Amino acid sequence: MAKVSPLMIAPLVVFAAFAGLALVGLKREDPNALPSALAGRQAPAVAVSPLGDKPGFADNDLRGGEVSLVNYWASWCAPCRVEHPNLEELADEGITIYGVNYKDKPGNALGFLEELGDPYTGIGADEAGRMALDWGVYGVPETYVIDGRGEIVLRFAGPITDRVMEKTIRPAIEAARGQ
Repeated sequence: MAKVSPLMIAPLVVFAAFAGLALVGLKREDPNALPSALAGRQAPAVAVSPLGDKPGFADNDLRGGEVSLVNYWASWCAPCRVEHPNLEELADEGITIYGVNYKDKPGNALGFLEELGDPYTGIGADEAGRMALDWGVYGVPETYVIDGRGEIVLRFAGPITDRVMEKTIRPAIEAARGQ
């Protein structure tokens, strides 16, 4: 009878471990959801520079009694193009959306808005990405639902698709209005 070497079993054990981790990950409610240490806390400081002649926004705009969204985006971001019509739809419904243009060239950002439309009530540039670090941004697009007191109700990483609008963003806006 041939003797089985531990080196022959090791690949099977590694494969079984990875398969187990994959199964655990698939059973999570939303495998794309990233944790946010800021949910339930005050939104960090707004520190953006002007973007062209677009109206800006500041800390007090997030704490003025109205539910709002803060959307991190960039002209070089393909998923940002995907979500843009949904942001325009929300803006048309009266939702206040503040845009943070992330690590982008101002001319490119303004061209993006000229081409696709501007859903933002106020907008600013975060060219170095410093504000994004304070907010815990992993990448763009990323959107935060803020209640009228400036508290983060939801952080959503990824493009706002039709499904995300109905299952995640709209319920979070309603929850923020009810607080």
